[in-house]
Amino acid sequence: MIITRTPYRISFFGGGTDYHTWYEQHGGDVLSTSINHYNYISCRYLPPFHAEYRNRIAWKIMEYPQNVDQIQHNAIRAALKYYNVTQGVEISNQCDLPARSGLGSSSSFCAGLIEAIYALKGEMITKYGLTKETIKLERETLAENGGIQDQIAAVYGGLNHIHINNNGSFSVNPVVMSETRKTQLNNNLMLFFTGVVRTSSEIAEKQVKSVKDKTAQLTRMQSMVGDAEKILTNPNADIDDFGRMLHETWMLKRSLTDKISTSLIDKIYQTAMDNGALGGKILGAGGGGFMLFYATPEHQEKIKKMLHNLIYVPFKFDDQGSQIIYYAPKEYDPSIYEKRDFIHMRQEQEKEHLR
Repeated sequence: MIITRTPYRISFFGGGTDYHTWYEQHGGDVLSTSINHYNYISCRYLPPFHAEYRNRIAWKIMEYPQNVDQIQHNAIRAALKYYNVTQGVEISNQCDLPARSGLGSSSSFCAGLIEAIYALKGEMITKYGLTKETIKLERETLAENGGIQDQIAAVYGGLNHIHINNNGSFSVNPVVMSETRKTQLNNNLMLFFTGVVRTSSEIAEKQVKSVKDKTAQLTRMQSMVGDAEKILTNPNADIDDFGRMLHETWMLKRSLTDKISTSLIDKIYQTAMDNGALGGKILGAGGGGFMLFYATPEHQEKIKKMLHNLIYVPFKFDDQGSQIIYYAPKEYDPSIYEKRDFIHMRQEQEKEHLR
């Protein structure tokens, strides 16, 4: 059995500059952190004693496909085919938080899946290599719209300034700040689930197409990454300015397309602001999912009370990134499947029992 654990992420600044239509011309910059809520993938070669199926896949449904082409889960099917996994497997996915909610869940899933497949085959992969292969699976093989910050954040973990070069290469630079200041930042952040899930690729498609018309907004959003990092790394700076900048970046982000915000999101945001939040934003592509707010502790109980119809999700920053947390592989001779006709054996046993 192989088990991987891959964190979800919160993106603070620079979202949208990680789309290829932007970074290929201007480079990209993102300030984000991974958090202590995770996607888990368990994977093993399926013991060859199940004649009814060759694979067992568990996600929101249970699948029992005889071959890879019959797998309904697009990412699992594509990954098993790409990495030429021909032996029967059992793959199971467990999530701490809901998918399609703005926390980079699909990238966390794909990164954990690829890392598990490598481990299953007795191989290792670097963080940079895992990131690039996760990007390739999502953006090329599955042809999903979106940027590349989610894959980087999920694999590397930590609170980082991610810089993306014009050619798609990248660097991950940890934000250097004291643990006291980092804890203060963490304590001033609030995460709420709106209850609305959406397909980010559809929203991202419109944003990708609108990049050329939103140069001023994206240029400012990119520059805010460095400004926000300076606030965090300067012990004499007012850390509450980080929250005020979140408000500015949200105003810019919601102007990129009419799909990012909704009347519900606007109402939630205004309620938080009216009750002490200094700033916030919708996470991910927009349209629903999770909302992040910056509010000092003395205002947080009131905000939670006013948003009592939403699910409040406490979190801590994660520093580990995607990792294998359990490794105990077992291999089976795949020829056993061909050598033994288990269905016939079972039928004969049932006949014998009836006699």
